[in-house]
Amino acid sequence: MYQKRKKSWIKHLDFTLLDIVMQEVALAIAYALRFEGNWMLESEIFTRMSAILILIDIFVVFFMESYTGILRRTKFQEMRAVIVHAMAVFAGLLIFMYATRQSVYYSRKTLFMYLIFVIFLEYTERVILKRIIRYRKLHDVNKSEMIAIVEGVNAEECLNNIAIDRYNDFKVTGVVVVDRDMTGEVISGVPVVANADNFLEYLRTHVVDEVFIDGNTRASSEALASELVEFGITVHIALVHTNQLVPSRHLDTYGNYVTLTASMNIADSRQLFFKRLLDIVGAIVGLVLTGLILIIYYPIVKIQSPGKVFYTSTRIGRNGRRFRFYKFRTMYPNADQLLKELQDQNEMQGLMFKMENDPRIIPAGHFLRKYSLDEFPQFWNVLKGDMSLVGTRPPTEAEFANYEMHHKARLSFRPGLTGMWQVSGRNNIKDFEEIVKLDTWYIANWNLWLDIKILFLTVGAVITAKGSK
Repeated sequence: MYQKRKKSWIKHLDFTLLDIVMQEVALAIAYALRFEGNWMLESEIFTRMSAILILIDIFVVFFMESYTGILRRTKFQEMRAVIVHAMAVFAGLLIFMYATRQSVYYSRKTLFMYLIFVIFLEYTERVILKRIIRYRKLHDVNKSEMIAIVEGVNAEECLNNIAIDRYNDFKVTGVVVVDRDMTGEVISGVPVVANADNFLEYLRTHVVDEVFIDGNTRASSEALASELVEFGITVHIALVHTNQLVPSRHLDTYGNYVTLTASMNIADSRQLFFKRLLDIVGAIVGLVLTGLILIIYYPIVKIQSPGKVFYTSTRIGRNGRRFRFYKFRTMYPNADQLLKELQDQNEMQGLMFKMENDPRIIPAGHFLRKYSLDEFPQFWNVLKGDMSLVGTRPPTEAEFANYEMHHKARLSFRPGLTGMWQVSGRNNIKDFEEIVKLDTWYIANWNLWLDIKILFLTVGAVITAKGSK
C-alpha cells in the first residue's frame, strides 16, 4: 500500500499550529508592554481579536500556501516568507477592525508592537523547527526503501534526479541495471543490487517498499509495473502517461521526475492517521485486558508447564521487515522441535501449519486458543507500530523463506491482530492460496470502515469461539 503524499496545508500542520501560538504570544507581549503588565484576557476586545487572529491565520495559510517548499528555503528566504505571512495576517486584522467599525477601540501602538514581535518569534520558531525536522528526516530509519530500475546509460542521471531533495520520505537503497550486469558496482553512492535476470529474486528476499522505473519504452514500463503491483510493491513510472495500470494510481513528483504512481491501494493521510489512532486506543485498552489475563494465567501455566509465560518469535512484517512477536505461551517448551515430526499431519495446503488437537498444546492453552486470549500480548506490537489491529497474519521466517512472488503481496500492508481470514471462518479455510486471496482483496479494498466492520466481527467471533484454532 502507498500513502498518498500530504497536501501542503496538512503536511505542515506543525508549522501552522506553532505560528498561531507565536502570534498569540506576540499579541499578549505587546498588550502587556502597552498596558503596564496587564493580562490580555482582561480586555474583552483584545480577547476577541485573539480569537479572530486564529481564523485569519488559517485563511492566509490556506490561500497563500505559506509553507510550500519551506524545508528548502534559506534563512534569508525564510525571513522574507515570514514577513509576507505576518503582513498578510496583519492586513486581515486591519480589514476586520475597519469592517466591524472597531478600529477606534484598539491601540495602534499595541498592534505595531505585535507586528514586530510576531516577525521575530515566527522566524525563530520556524528556523528551530526546520532544523529538528531536517535532522529527523535525514536520520529516519523508517523511510520507505526504494530501488530504481534503469538502463546503464541513464543510471547516474536518474539517481541524481531522484535524490535531488535530501529530505524525501524515501531512500534509494539500490539500483537495478537492466541492459548489462553491473552488480556490485556503485553509481552516485547507490549500490547496483541486481540485473534483469535476478532482480525479481532480489525483490522477494529483501525489504523493498517502492520501485522507480525509468524505462526505455512505454510498453516495457507498463508490463513491468503491472507485474510488480500484483506482488504488492508500489511502482513509480517516470514520464509515462497511460490508462493501462490498475485503478489505484495518481500523478506524483519524485525529484525532477513526474511519475504515474500505481499501487494495490492508495490511502490518504487522513485515513492512515485515523487507522493509527484507532490502533493506539485499541492497544491501550487491549494491554489493560492483557494484564488481567496475565494475573489469572501466570500461576496456571507455571503449574501445567514450567517455563516462560510469554512466547516470542521473529515474524515478517510489512514488505519483509522483521519484528519480535509476542503471545501467551500455550504450548510445551519443546513445541518448535516437535513441529518437524507433525508436518505430515498438517491440515493446511501450502505455507502454514494447522492441526486439530495439536499434542504440543498444554491443557490451559486450549482454552486460551479457543477464545483467542493467547493473542492479547500482541497489543504491545500494535502499540509499537509493528502491527495494526486489522491487517494480515504475519508469517514466520520459515514460511516466508518459501514464499513465491505473488505471496509477498499480502505483506504490502502492516500485519494485524485480526483480518479477513480470521472473520471468514479460519477453521474452514485449508488452502493457503485462499488466505492470500482474502488478504490481497482486503488490501485492494481497504478503508477505515472495513477495519471497523472486521473488528466488530472479530469481537463476535471471540465471544462465540467461532473459527478458533
